Amino acid sequence: MINLIVNLWRSVKFCLALYKGNTNQAEKILRQIEKSGVKLTWIEKLFRDKLQTENNFRTYRQQSAAQYRQLSEFRQKQEDLEINSSQFPTALLSYIPEFIESLSKDFKLIEHDANMLQCTGIARSIFDEFEAKLADFIKDEFNRLSERKNFYLLLEDAIEDINLLKSGQDPQYKFELSPHVYLMRYFLDNVYCAYLAWFLIYKVGLLPTKINILDIAAGSGTIAYGLALLLQSISSYLPLDPVHICYYSLEQQKHFQYRGLQFWRSYIEQQETATNAYFRFDTSSIFDYNSESGKIPLKFFDFIVICHCFFYDPETRSKSQSIYQQIFTNNLKKDGYVLLIIQDKKLFKAYSVLTSEAPKQEEIVVKKFLTDLGLNLVWYKYLSSTNSRQPIANFGQFARENLACQKFMSPLLRQYFNFNFDSNYTLDDYVILAQCAT
Repeated sequence: MINLIVNLWRSVKFCLALYKGNTNQAEKILRQIEKSGVKLTWIEKLFRDKLQTENNFRTYRQQSAAQYRQLSEFRQKQEDLEINSSQFPTALLSYIPEFIESLSKDFKLIEHDANMLQCTGIARSIFDEFEAKLADFIKDEFNRLSERKNFYLLLEDAIEDINLLKSGQDPQYKFELSPHVYLMRYFLDNVYCAYLAWFLIYKVGLLPTKINILDIAAGSGTIAYGLALLLQSISSYLPLDPVHICYYSLEQQKHFQYRGLQFWRSYIEQQETATNAYFRFDTSSIFDYNSESGKIPLKFFDFIVICHCFFYDPETRSKSQSIYQQIFTNNLKKDGYVLLIIQDKKLFKAYSVLTSEAPKQEEIVVKKFLTDLGLNLVWYKYLSSTNSRQPIANFGQFARENLACQKFMSPLLRQYFNFNFDSNYTLDDYVILAQCAT
């Protein structure tokens, strides 16, 4: 009788521990029940099976991680044998298939053909915190700046300038609040795109643990943020290989660099697994490259990135393309890569071609674009929020029903931009990986 009461009391304590969410206590009591030799209740059996499944999964992940590290070591040894002894081998980030599969599900990635990738989802565990911190950063800035009498005039000038993009013109980005307006209006979408661009590079095994990046017309550091968030995602899945980033920001507008660095220090550097990055800031204009090129290290960069800095004006575009070619030739490592991110409309408009569903025509335009930059294609992807290369009817309704909402930034856009709708994370960009033609 006493044993029956003891066993019953153990079962009650077990259920209470589960109810309170104290799984450690529940597991301890379960071991006592098993040791007593009594028959387990259905809920005790269910909990036992759950523990066993979790233990098997942990063991599997540890074994998988060990295997991938062994594979990386084997690949590294092969590289050591193949390269000249005067060169240094390139270590790559560990390839984790489970992470790739998990992220593909989070972002709801659908490959409609070899070069078109639809994305309607997001990794909320990463981007929600990032967006919330950015919104707080903007609020703090505006609370400080709004004490000035001309605050709203300054804001209006910056918004009017950046809205030139809607009419196919190039903004000047020279106003005091231009960085703040950009951070509110386009930064999240561009980081979202940069994150996926680095993910695609990681997926094909081209992301090294030590990486030197030249970001041309870097703005607030979109490319650096995209990479930092991707590394944060990987590290939350499995312990990350030691990573070192040397990031050279070439951006004429010093206020963009400054605001980007401010937010980096308040958010990225405060993370538990903060990105190990060295920054160098250069406020030279790309059009002064011939006189300022001595500042940029020769044959140094693993990746040279141009994200959205392609001009509508034909004369400016032609001049910039010539300078870009010089930079690629002079400053990229021999086996380095060029990463280009350009909006679909801007790419096709430059060659007076209408967007269509014809992949062959698309490929011709992409290759012509690269030829004008002195580059050869490695691969490209069209990242789209929709399943079409052309604009779709009722995109607003589609976005509300299918795309991730910018729930922390939308209230600020309603307040300062007079939006009457919530903003969503959207994509309509070509991500192109290339190498020098010579």
